[in-house]
Amino acid sequence: MTDSTQLFTPFAEEMLPGGGHRSFVLKRGQLLRLTDLRGGANVSLTLLNAHEKTERLNLPDSLKCQHTAKLTTGHCLYSDMGRVLAAITADTCGWSDSLGGVLCAEEVAEKYGAGRYQELRNGFFRNGTDNLLVELGKWGLGLSDLLMTLNLFSRVNVDEAGHFHFVEGHSKAGDYIELYAPMDTLVVLTALQHPMDPAPEYAPKPLKLSWMNADASVAEHCRTSRPENERGFINTERLFA
Repeated sequence: MTDSTQLFTPFAEEMLPGGGHRSFVLKRGQLLRLTDLRGGANVSLTLLNAHEKTERLNLPDSLKCQHTAKLTTGHCLYSDMGRVLAAITADTCGWSDSLGGVLCAEEVAEKYGAGRYQELRNGFFRNGTDNLLVELGKWGLGLSDLLMTLNLFSRVNVDEAGHFHFVEGHSKAGDYIELYAPMDTLVVLTALQHPMDPAPEYAPKPLKLSWMNADASVAEHCRTSRPENERGFINTERLFA
């Protein structure tokens, strides 16, 4: 796998602490690298059209049109309009979970305990629902706009009986995932433990975020991996014709 940071110099980098959340527009032609710094990270992610926010990530369609139950290098993340919000151009983990969702405040309290701000101050226990809503609120969005999330760096297997099994230790320190934007895409994310992570303690892991200006060729293997993806890219490019 070609290291994109050797091809494209990052123009911005920042740390995302465990429990933290961010939102930003990944502009057309930009590449975002997320790096697991310690191992065992999980990032819950959702995407929207930056200019028409009623268009947003559709995970069922992303799985169906690519004939897969997992998302990794070469796959695309589709909107509900059949456009490519982002393409997964690199993934050293080889699997991101599209089934697990995020925990709400009540579920975090049940799993990890109270974890209140009054005692823990900035170390209080955060939850995925509230973190994502905080970020969506910055863009004039609310609860009705929080639909589905992809859990980067996490793997969930499904057995023949339909039972879910979280794979511990899936992501190692230094693993990274890269997302290329063929359109201006609003990225909303939070770094919290996967809902099925059996670890008994609240201990979300930090990540590094790196932004690069990239050539469209970096996503060519995503475009050509399936006929559906070729059509998805063409549908996206019509926005700019």
